[in-house]
Amino acid sequence: MPELPEVEAVARAAHRLVQGQKIFACRVLHPIAVRPQSPTRLARQVSGESIEEVERRGKYLLLRLSRGWLVLHFRLDGQLVWFDSEQESGHIDVALELEKGTLGFVDRRHFGRVGWLARLEDSPGICGLGMDPLSRDFDAETLEGLLARSGRPLKLLLMDQGRIAGLGNIYASEVLWHARLDPRRHSDGLAKTDVRRLHKAIVYVLRRALECCLHPAPDFRDPDWWFQGLEGLLRVYDREGQRCRRCGSRIRRVEQGGRSSYFCRGCQR
Repeated sequence: MPELPEVEAVARAAHRLVQGQKIFACRVLHPIAVRPQSPTRLARQVSGESIEEVERRGKYLLLRLSRGWLVLHFRLDGQLVWFDSEQESGHIDVALELEKGTLGFVDRRHFGRVGWLARLEDSPGICGLGMDPLSRDFDAETLEGLLARSGRPLKLLLMDQGRIAGLGNIYASEVLWHARLDPRRHSDGLAKTDVRRLHKAIVYVLRRALECCLHPAPDFRDPDWWFQGLEGLLRVYDREGQRCRRCGSRIRRVEQGGRSSYFCRGCQR
């Protein structure tokens, strides 16, 4: 599932590709991708508009138009593809015909969504996002306040988009391994040294992953593109039963909030 680093890399690559271009037409090939809006409404609202900026909020990809916003959420498997000509191949959910080619939104499992908003404030999901962990305002003191006001297990708090926007299941597990903290530990019981270690781990893991996602950068012209090398960064995620690369203990998996949490009982306390 694309999390903050993947969506940020997509936003930067898409900005270079489509910023300043006019949307001549919007074709919805699979209506499920634009629910609850209708294909007709989406096409009417975005056709004729220019893409002024591409940015990210949490896990949302936002295209700021000359009027309104085009909002994309990739969910589990969504991604972008690009065609230099009108000739398209493969599965496309939504196609934006631009001046220099076609930008397509693809999600074969149909969990991802594309929609238009007059204002970002009209989206409860976007309005409810918490602090971006790569922003300058995200410091150890701010994190300490978030932790103290919650009391939830650490893994669940890190994945709460209303507290910290952009972290998902994979990087939350990795962050807690780097911070040497048990994902089941309650957030309001951390010492200041634990908080500082957790803050450092969040920033480190996300920046390392973003660097990996940018080198090589997303290649939307390749319909099979995906991020390369991320598996080399993972220390606990999806490694149940394998040896911890720090202390040698076995990696365990537990369920939290309906999701799998991976951690090392030997060095995560």
